[in-house]
Amino acid sequence: MILSFHPCFEADSNTLCAGRDPDEKDMAAIVAADAVILPQGCRESLYRMARQNCTHVFPDYDARFQYPGKTGQARLFQALGAPHPRTWVFDDTKHFQRCGSKVIDAGFPLVFKLDWGGEGDTVSLLESQADLARALSIAEIYEQSGQRGFVMQTRVADSNRTLRVAVIGQTQMAYWRIQDNPGIFGTGLAQGARIDTESDPNLRQKALALTRGFCQQSRINLAGFDFIFDKCGPTKNDLKPLFLEINYFFGRTGLGGSARFYAMLQAEIDNWLVGLGLAASRSSTTTAAKEMQ
Repeated sequence: MILSFHPCFEADSNTLCAGRDPDEKDMAAIVAADAVILPQGCRESLYRMARQNCTHVFPDYDARFQYPGKTGQARLFQALGAPHPRTWVFDDTKHFQRCGSKVIDAGFPLVFKLDWGGEGDTVSLLESQADLARALSIAEIYEQSGQRGFVMQTRVADSNRTLRVAVIGQTQMAYWRIQDNPGIFGTGLAQGARIDTESDPNLRQKALALTRGFCQQSRINLAGFDFIFDKCGPTKNDLKPLFLEINYFFGRTGLGGSARFYAMLQAEIDNWLVGLGLAASRSSTTTAAKEMQ
């Protein structure tokens, strides 16, 4: 029996756990299931219950919950030896006061990232001691409400574009996000960046290969990886992909929209089930797949 908690994936048994922790009824359904399908936004409590009581769970979020937030991702990159910009991880501002001298010695510019947030809304460029002081003041304000942690990185030159690699099961798609406005720091679409699916295919292939190896190590099978390229030789072909962060909630514009995303997600879940020797006894496709027809 295939059990789905995903509102857009129809299986043998379907339920929702949005906005609440799982209960005894959910536990009984999970125990009876051969495989469990979870939504991207599932709580850690639901994921832990599924992983502890069912052999097969999609997506694999072990890394997400073992290495939470941007601080956790930085530690994951370090643990797996993944190439990334020089990075310092701080649990809070007091930690920085004790151990931040190495960052200051590295010099500006630096990139400051709070532990949470998406589309670049908690990321800032530091070009001076005054910028650093402002960023730390903001972090202190958040700490008063219990939100702690931040990372600081050296800024990679020519950082007006990043590469997004979307991983959906065994499918990977790569596209550039390019910021044409030199006065804006950040390449999120919310910051006015544009999508480019064609440029520098050789660089896209480098990042795709790196992503495949990383996913084999981490078992991540649903996420958006962001890369920046660091020049390590005399030509463009010598650019080296560096991991910036992992987005477990990622935009779908670059994939062709939500309908196409859900159609790919359904196909990949079906393939995953077939690979396990399981088959969902569904008589209809997901709502998103119907919209594609």
